[in-house]
Amino acid sequence: MTATEGLSERERQWGSTMRGHVSDGVEAAHADSHAEVVPGSGRDREAREAREAQSLRAGATRSRGAGERAIEEAPDRTRTCFERDRDRILHATAFRRLAGKTQVFVFPDDHQRTRLTHALEVAQVARSVSRALDLNVPLTEAIALGHDCGHGPGGHASEDALAPYLDGGFDHATWGADVTLTPLNLCTETLDGIRNHSWSRPAPSTPEAEVVSWADRIAYVCHDFEDAATAGVVRVDELPEEVLELCGGSRRTQLAAFIGAMIDTTEATGRIGMASAHADALAGFRRFNYDRIYLRPASRNQATRVATMLQGLVEYLAADASRLPRRLLVDDSEAGRRRAAVEWVAGMTDRYARRAAIEWLGMSADVLPLGVD
Repeated sequence: MTATEGLSERERQWGSTMRGHVSDGVEAAHADSHAEVVPGSGRDREAREAREAQSLRAGATRSRGAGERAIEEAPDRTRTCFERDRDRILHATAFRRLAGKTQVFVFPDDHQRTRLTHALEVAQVARSVSRALDLNVPLTEAIALGHDCGHGPGGHASEDALAPYLDGGFDHATWGADVTLTPLNLCTETLDGIRNHSWSRPAPSTPEAEVVSWADRIAYVCHDFEDAATAGVVRVDELPEEVLELCGGSRRTQLAAFIGAMIDTTEATGRIGMASAHADALAGFRRFNYDRIYLRPASRNQATRVATMLQGLVEYLAADASRLPRRLLVDDSEAGRRRAAVEWVAGMTDRYARRAAIEWLGMSADVLPLGVD
């Protein structure tokens, strides 16, 4: 029996494309390929940096060589330092795991947001603003994609659950920059933007990071409401009047209004921000979400369940060093084991943590987070 016997026509077609199609010494992807560009020397990094220096406005962050990193590296031939950061984050395990971490709903239906889709939507909003303002778009995108990589399973409830085990508590922003993404050796500007994207943190050092701070809030306020409305938790006609008047009732009109307000305000004043009318609407929108979505009894109950699960896992792992990966165990002191346990648990997806609680701790499903599973 040959390798192609028993295959469908689609499988044969797919298998026939192991190689492309050669014409004039060049292999193309398609047999009828006709795409052509003017031959040239290409855009090497230095040429692109020079063009960037001319096109970005005063105050925007410039790319320079390999960038300022904890461990010195040679610069890339074609990519700027912030493009490399963006690519490293996209390929990182921590970024992929965001697909299995709570945004609002634990184990969401297929169409509801996860931390991964949230990060992508933040990147879209931030790119729209940054490009319109002639800021450094790759730096903006790198910060946006990486901003939530420090989140634990179960959403923001994980921060309160893990905080007691660390001196200084657990903050997803600082944890993401200083622990989760450290192996990527990112530029200092990228890490600063991730570390300080939360509004409760000190202001970040670049305008691109300030854009991401706003984009994060704009994106989650709009899409968390949309998910909750789809789930029947809230209705559009319940939104505050100033939100409906200024921004409408759909995610599309809301994003357009807030993004436009940011761009107009920054162009007019030179400050990254939003004028009072839209800022008031955004704040009222966020307050509505807090009262009606994040702090509703079902959400509080889920937070309690998340804490029970995560704290049980940390205490189980910290009690015995042999249960911890050696790569995480810096020292075998009680504090060292607790930190290693937190690092492992914080990296878990929702479902992994739930399975671990059942298998390792013997926890019953009726005390664990509920969801579609």
